[in-house]
Amino acid sequence: MLVPYFPIDTNLLFCGRRKIEAMQEVKEAKRGGGATMQQSGSVRLKEKTVKDMMVDRKRLVEVPYTASLAQTMNTLVANKIVAVPVAAPPGQWIGAGGSMIVESDKQTGAVRKHYIGMVTMLDIVAHIAGDDHLSGGDNITQDLDQRMSDPVSSIIGHSFEGLSLWTLNPNTSMLDCMEVFSKGVHRAMVPVDGQEENVASGAELAESASSYQILTQMDMLKFLHGRAAELHSILSRSVQDLGADTVQIYAITDRTKLGYAIKCLKAAMLNAVPIVRASDVGQDDHKQLINGRCRKLIGTFSATDLRGCHITSLKSWLGISALAFTEEVESSPLYSESDMQNRGSSRRELVTCYAESPLSEVIEKAVTNHVHRVWVVDQEGLLVGVVSLTDVIRVIRHSLLSDSNDQ
Repeated sequence: MLVPYFPIDTNLLFCGRRKIEAMQEVKEAKRGGGATMQQSGSVRLKEKTVKDMMVDRKRLVEVPYTASLAQTMNTLVANKIVAVPVAAPPGQWIGAGGSMIVESDKQTGAVRKHYIGMVTMLDIVAHIAGDDHLSGGDNITQDLDQRMSDPVSSIIGHSFEGLSLWTLNPNTSMLDCMEVFSKGVHRAMVPVDGQEENVASGAELAESASSYQILTQMDMLKFLHGRAAELHSILSRSVQDLGADTVQIYAITDRTKLGYAIKCLKAAMLNAVPIVRASDVGQDDHKQLINGRCRKLIGTFSATDLRGCHITSLKSWLGISALAFTEEVESSPLYSESDMQNRGSSRRELVTCYAESPLSEVIEKAVTNHVHRVWVVDQEGLLVGVVSLTDVIRVIRHSLLSDSNDQ
């Protein structure tokens, strides 16, 4: 967890009394103007709502509850997304977390469909990694075919995020939205033309609208990134000051096979893990997660990487290392030129920062490379911490709330 740090100004400690008084007058004037600007910026940000972050959002991509996992993965690949809501006929299902999120006709109010949950790439990965069939054997292809033919409705709720379905009303304040995202929720559905009686702040378990859109942590970070000047005081603090140095960092080695890497993601319910260099003394268990702290960082394996291959390709790659897979999937035609540009000049470029790096740099790298975590390394490239989007949003929200309490 990142903890905000408030530095103490010691510049005046060694000045004479008259010099102190003169400098203090100047500093107070500057500080007053700067504080006014920052407070004004904070006020403007706190007045923003979910609606302000939904500009130019595309219509919702969804899958029916009868879609197979293979069809669902193809939908994720085709639309370059990592999560999709599952729709079912009304009155036949209980939504994730007991939610009742329905799409209704705008004119008549008649319910057309019920969204019963959100399925992510991690859910599919976790299903693929079930039991021990990824360890190898003659039936591995048959096992994968069987699992990928299962209906998508059968895996709802297999991950933390899938246990509930979140909605955020367009009029929800940005601070309330940040509270949801700061607790590890990665995305929420936002109703378009919702029923007036359902309009309220915060997350809701019941919602009816003629259509929906999705708001993600990354959407929020891009919104905040575009208003960095209004957040200067918090974004200027270093990663180290904010407590991103981590004692335990789950990782895999460069010798971990893809099949075991997928199992590792499932075991810890992680969307991504760092790949570190294997120990020369041979004490690493390449089939399990290890503590990657102070190990040489050489790559990242993410559930999102599976977006770059069809299930037929995955079958032939299960026996290679996860590191080799991340390098080979880079050349997949499913990653278009525009997708590569969104991730920077090199998709496999490690996205890292130093303990001394300001939070503004972390946000810049996360947005530019479209990643959900930035690894913290030392000058030798050894892994010492990690900053996630959840951490960033939590810290910024805490800062905005602190500003409110100080006023």
